[in-house]
Order: sequence, then C-alpha cells, then structure tokens
Amino acid sequence: MTDSEKHLHIISFDIPFPANYGGVIDVFYRIKYLSECGLKIHLHCYEYGRNHCHPKELDNLCFSVDYYDRAEGFGKMFSRLPYIVNSRCSKQLADNLAKDTYPIFIEGLHCCMLLNEPRLKGRRMYVRMHNVEHDYYSGLSKVETNWLKKLYLKLEVPRLRRFEAVLSKATGIFAITPKDMEYFSAGYRNVHLLPPSLRQNNVCSKVGSGTYVLFHGQLSVPENYDAVKYLAKEVFAHTSLTLKVAGLNPPKHLERLLSNYANIELIKNPSDNEMTNLVQNAHVNLLLTKQSTGLKLKLLNSLFNGRFCVVNETMVEGTNLGNLCILFDKPSDLVAKLEDLFTVDFKAEELQRREVFFQKYYSNIDSGRTIVENIYSNTGQDVDLL
Repeated sequence: MTDSEKHLHIISFDIPFPANYGGVIDVFYRIKYLSECGLKIHLHCYEYGRNHCHPKELDNLCFSVDYYDRAEGFGKMFSRLPYIVNSRCSKQLADNLAKDTYPIFIEGLHCCMLLNEPRLKGRRMYVRMHNVEHDYYSGLSKVETNWLKKLYLKLEVPRLRRFEAVLSKATGIFAITPKDMEYFSAGYRNVHLLPPSLRQNNVCSKVGSGTYVLFHGQLSVPENYDAVKYLAKEVFAHTSLTLKVAGLNPPKHLERLLSNYANIELIKNPSDNEMTNLVQNAHVNLLLTKQSTGLKLKLLNSLFNGRFCVVNETMVEGTNLGNLCILFDKPSDLVAKLEDLFTVDFKAEELQRREVFFQKYYSNIDSGRTIVENIYSNTGQDVDLL
C-alpha cells in the first residue's frame, strides 16, 4: 500500500477528546489505534458544548484536524431532516472532502448527509452506527419528564426512521452489537460487526473487596438520572449500603433528591482518573437501562476495571456480556444480591475469565483489522498494517 492510500477521513459528530462519555470514547480510541497502526487520519469534528476546545491530543494522533460549527438553533427543528442531522450539514466539510479521493469513515447517522453529496458519489464511504437511532430516541422520549424535550424526542423518531434509508448509499456499515448487525443486515448491504474501541487491551480489575456500590454515567441524560432516581427510591432507601453516583452535569432536581439520602453520595464531573479510581475501588458497579439499543460503553469500562458488575437484563440484551454480569429483575431482588455480594471477595479466577473473554471478542487489534481490511480490501494493495 502506498503512502497516499493509507489516508482515511474520519467524520465525528463531536470533538472526541476528552473521551469522557460513551460515543466519543469509541471514536477517540478508534482514532488512536488506527493512527498507531500507520493510517494517516484526517479528522473532521463538529463542535458544540465543549467550549470550542481544540485539544493537542488530537493533533498528536492525526495527520490533520478540522473543526466545523454545529448549526444549532430552533429553526433547524422545522425540517423533514432529523435535528441531529440538519445541524451537521457543513458545506466547508464537503468542500474539504472533495479535494482528494481518500476513503471516508462516518461516525453515526448524525453526519450522513455526506452520503447525499453529489461530489462524493463513487467514494468509499463507511458508516459506524452507534445505535438504531430511531429506537434510541423512542426510548429517551419515554423517560424524559420535560414536556418540550419530550416533544422534540418524539418528533425525531419518525425523522430518524425515514432518514436511515440514506445508509443504502454507504459502501459499508459497521454495527456495534450482534443485535444491531442483524437489524442493519436486513435492510442494507455489506454490514459488519465492529465492537467498540476501548481505552485498554487488558483487564485491570482489582481482586478483593470495596466498601461501596457505584453508579456512573452522563447524568444530564434522562435515561441516567431516571435510573438514579429509581435506585434511590426503590433500592437504597431499603438498605444501609453506600451508593456513590458519579457523572457529568447532574441536574439540580437530581442533586436535591439525593441530598435526602444519608447513604448516597453524588460526585459531580469527576476527572478521567477520578472516575477510573471510583470504578476500580467499588465493590459493585451497578448499571441499569430501560432500552437495549447499541452498547453501553460504561458497562465495558466496568467489566475491564471494576469488580462485581450488577445489571438489569436490558443492559446486556443483544450483547454477549450477560455471563460476565450478575443480573437482577426487581428492587427486592437487587437489594438481596447486593447485600450478598458484600460478604464475598472478587477473586483472581473471575479476573482471568474476563481477560480471556475480552481478548476473544473485544480486541482492539481485531477491530482495527476489521476496519482496514473492509475499507482497503478491494484496492489490490497490501492491508497488513496491524
């Protein structure tokens, strides 16, 4: 493969550093690994909500990095296009991509208006699907309590369902779970399973015991703060075990609720290192969700770094992670399982079992090979970059 043929455009829906929430964790560590394997990455990021920071970490990994304003605003709501797509339609981005013939890797349905760009017709364009987006937004709408946000989410569902047909123009699709792969394979061609790119290659869980249960996630997301409310009222109101809740941007109503519980501690906006320490030192990482779309990267993080991982069945639905977790069904069942777990230590045998599993199914090396072989397999060039 010549030097020019090892270039790759990656289009990101957000600035992928710091890698401190699910979607951008996958994006950032994919960039990092592909860069380390010799690909020259041309990264294109939509920026919003991160104070327009342009981190040097991305400059160090990529051949080039370009940023584009996300065109947010109420007016963008009045369109047949989903808002998450309509606000990411940069002409400057299309102009930049049209300057060469390098393959294009699009992160999420959010950036897929590029598939309709006439100047890019015939280009190798691949899409990484992080969710079945219309299912994801439908689930979010069911837990949202703010009526205006709920209306927005409900409006997005049919728009996302219609817009998804644009994937028929993609050269290939990379699905994040076996369940999502089955869904996309029913309607589109050249669909491949691509597990998320991970922060690490080895399990770093600690043997022994901890003193608290941890729930972590992006707390501004309705699904997550709804889960915390459920845990407080239905579970930790009925046990003396300590729960630590850690995550970004908790809403005031959640802070007020948790202040009423002596055995619940809220940790707002922890750093990456602080979050890793919280996960590693917890006796139990407790996760739950009401929707089974995509794959929750915080679950993988908990299994790679934490001790016991307790989840509801929906959290592992459509994945192969259920055998590594302890499942619960109802609050009384959860209280009993948590109290039982605090009577036993996390053992080295369980750590080794996770290590074997992740090397087989969630290897960054294998994921990188999947991307490179599919993008470059029809070029007639050597693709042994890894």
